[in-house]
Amino acid sequence: MPSTRRLFLTGLCALPAWPLAGRHAHAAYPDRPIHFVVPFTAGGNADIVGRVIADVVGGVLQQPIIIDNRPGAGGAVGAVFAAHAPGDGYTMMVASNGPMTVNPFVNAKLGYDPFKDFVPIALTSYVPHVLIVSETSEVKTIADLITKSKSRSVNIGTSGIGSATHMTLARLEHATGAKITHVPYRSGGQLLPDVISGAIDGALTELSTVLQLHKAKQARIIGAASGARPTLAPDIATFEESGVMGFRAQSYIGIVAPTQTPGDIVERVARAIMESLAPGKPAVATLIGQGSTIALPQEMTPAGFKAFLKRDYDEMAEAAKIAGIVPS
Repeated sequence: MPSTRRLFLTGLCALPAWPLAGRHAHAAYPDRPIHFVVPFTAGGNADIVGRVIADVVGGVLQQPIIIDNRPGAGGAVGAVFAAHAPGDGYTMMVASNGPMTVNPFVNAKLGYDPFKDFVPIALTSYVPHVLIVSETSEVKTIADLITKSKSRSVNIGTSGIGSATHMTLARLEHATGAKITHVPYRSGGQLLPDVISGAIDGALTELSTVLQLHKAKQARIIGAASGARPTLAPDIATFEESGVMGFRAQSYIGIVAPTQTPGDIVERVARAIMESLAPGKPAVATLIGQGSTIALPQEMTPAGFKAFLKRDYDEMAEAAKIAGIVPS
């Protein structure tokens, strides 16, 4: 049996068997459309991946899944809405670094607790952070950008204050001594016109958000914060190749629900996600083609995603300390 298929079956078996009474209590679920709250505007990584997942999981559950974009405050606005929604399985959130494991170190008054107000369902994918500039920019590498910043501060956009890319930008400034002015946007998608036109010096965003721009030569990715060059674009150097040793950063996407959501519904949605992202499924090729890496089968379980979030939270705590970020 191929290793990927074996891992998938192992992950499927890791899902809990909820009590029979619980199954009967929600046997009709779902009997109406489900809403996925995306706490960012359209066009960014969370929105792109969320729509792919909604389409295929809705097919498995035989109910449409409606994307509900609620941007603001680095994902906090949408997260507050989702956290306080009824725990009936009909409102869930497309979760990412910002609202889950970055905002607690940026915003002192979130209005929700990522671990107390949400139950993890499944991790779906992750994608490396990249730095992109206008195709006409004289900056060709991360090293060039750092050198340029020594003469004047460079304006770098991210998907917003409290976003995962904001944290990565702060870490990059700390690691390199570069002079960087942060330009926050409401999402990764919104910053693209200013990158293409050269209105800003560059942007830190997810590979999936800008890969097609790079391939079409509308803008140029000058570095990926990954351990190896992206398979889909091997011309993109890593940050380490420009001398920023050990610098890694990525965004993840998963699905969470209000904490009161019944366990049997959580299990059913987790199984639908795992089925939709099994080896060979069309959604897998779609996400990989956009620059994402599919989560491991064990990470597609509630317990696996919970452990992943805890590890990332601990890493973000250390990153915030290094970058000197204090909640305000």
